[in-house]
Amino acid sequence: MAQQHAPESEETGIDLAPMLDFVMNLLIFFIITTSFIKEAGVQVDRGLSVTAVHKDSGNILIAIRQNGEIWMDRKQVDMREVRPIIERFHIERPEDTVVVVADKAAPVGTLAQVMDQVKSAGIKDVAIGAQNPAGG
Repeated sequence: MAQQHAPESEETGIDLAPMLDFVMNLLIFFIITTSFIKEAGVQVDRGLSVTAVHKDSGNILIAIRQNGEIWMDRKQVDMREVRPIIERFHIERPEDTVVVVADKAAPVGTLAQVMDQVKSAGIKDVAIGAQNPAGG
C-alpha cells in the first residue's frame, strides 16, 4: 500500500503591507494638515477692551509679562531674539499670524518694541490680545 502524501500547502495569512501603507498615508495627511500653534507658555492678565473681537487665527503667540519678560514657544526670550525666532517661524509657515498678549501692567515700550521686531521679521498680520468684558 502506497502512502499518499498530501501536497504541502502554503501557509495562508493576511497581508498587512497594504494596511500599513494606508495607515502611513493617513499619518502623513494628518501631519501636513494640522495647524501647529506656537504658544507663549505663560499666563498674563490681559487688559479689557469693549471693542475686542474674537479672532480664530493667530498661530504664534508672544506674551509680555508684568515685569517686561517676553515669552515665546514656552520659554523666556530676550528682545534681540524675537526677530530671528519670528523669521524662523515665518519661513516654516508663511501664512502664520502673530498675536502679542501683553499683561495690562506690562511696559508699553516693550510692547511697541516687540511689535516692531515682529513687523521687521516680515509678518504683516499682528494683533494685540485683549479681553472683552462681555465674555469675548
